[in-house]
Amino acid sequence: MEHYTPIYVNTSGKSICVIGGGRVAERKVKGLLLGEARITVISPQLTPELEQLHQESRIEWIARSYRNGDLRGAFLVYAATDDLLVNTSVVQEAEAASILVNDAMSSGNSRFITPSVVRRGRLSIAISTAGAGPAAAAEIRAVLERQFGDEYETYLDFLHQMRMEIKSRELSPAVRSKLLRRLTEMNMLEKIRTGQFHWWTAEEIGDWISRNQEEM
Repeated sequence: MEHYTPIYVNTSGKSICVIGGGRVAERKVKGLLLGEARITVISPQLTPELEQLHQESRIEWIARSYRNGDLRGAFLVYAATDDLLVNTSVVQEAEAASILVNDAMSSGNSRFITPSVVRRGRLSIAISTAGAGPAAAAEIRAVLERQFGDEYETYLDFLHQMRMEIKSRELSPAVRSKLLRRLTEMNMLEKIRTGQFHWWTAEEIGDWISRNQEEM
């Protein structure tokens, strides 16, 4: 992992090419759809789920084998076939064009990796073992899924709502910072878990901001 820099990439509207139409490609595509990418799958055949996604116009399908030149204009590339020679050719073309590429058969040939992810609305937690133990990564993900339940989606939506409201006010950076810190001290998570939470009205938000400003 010392060779990788963990980052989150905005793939919304970006052209992403997936070479291969099997189960591995299917897993890659499902993750990419969450990022609202424009996905092109190149493969003679597709899994039933990928074929359904194509019929729903959620992915583009080029129904043939990979050819050199297919990666032109791609933002990211996934070499996801079970053919070592094909994947190697995809990697070589991508690298020649300075396109980041993931080789599903070899992390050593990959210029980026896609971790296992726990998602709770705005919260995403990425887990990677750098290929050392996929089963261990799955076990860690299961632990995190239990630890970070659905309440975090509501909690972070609430924090986002409040942050946007606080930022819209003419307040000094120091006051904004203190207000945001006080939000995290309210133990709102416990209220969500116990069913005591309700979304604040504009009046309640204004009252809370005014009251906490006075106490500073």
